[in-house]
Amino acid sequence: MDFDEVINKRYSVRGYLDKEVEKEKLDYVLKAATLAPTGVNYQPFKVYVIDTKKNKDALSEIYSAKWFTQAPYVLCVVAETDESWVRKWDNKNISDIDATIVMDHIILAATNVGLGTCYIAAFKPDKARELLQLKDSEEPVLFTPLGYGDAEPRDTPRKEIDEFTVYL
Repeated sequence: MDFDEVINKRYSVRGYLDKEVEKEKLDYVLKAATLAPTGVNYQPFKVYVIDTKKNKDALSEIYSAKWFTQAPYVLCVVAETDESWVRKWDNKNISDIDATIVMDHIILAATNVGLGTCYIAAFKPDKARELLQLKDSEEPVLFTPLGYGDAEPRDTPRKEIDEFTVYL
């Protein structure tokens, strides 16, 4: 698939088939995470690959939508806040930005190999920390199911370019 196809085909999948993801596809998606740009190339993140069958109850406490645990995997990108670059002028720690870029690479790579995903930021962080056994310096940033989609895209109108673009 070329880049235009990938970005036009990607949508938030809210239903998954009970079908295993091939190891080659999972590895491809995880490799994309390593290629994501991060501040000063510090790469301050971890990607948790969570087996939904083994962790269904815990995952359901993190995010309660039924479709969240239908895919064979749920991935979580965790920021390592002590390892990330900090902007010196205002001390902005960019670990959440780095983690978001990593998740975007994961999601676009998944789309490229025919897998469905859905950005999940509306989760319970305390339950995520408990499942993942995170240190204080680790922050769960985003989750996504990863599997074969079994739901059509919803109508998601987009702004016109002139509605969000400011030229100076």
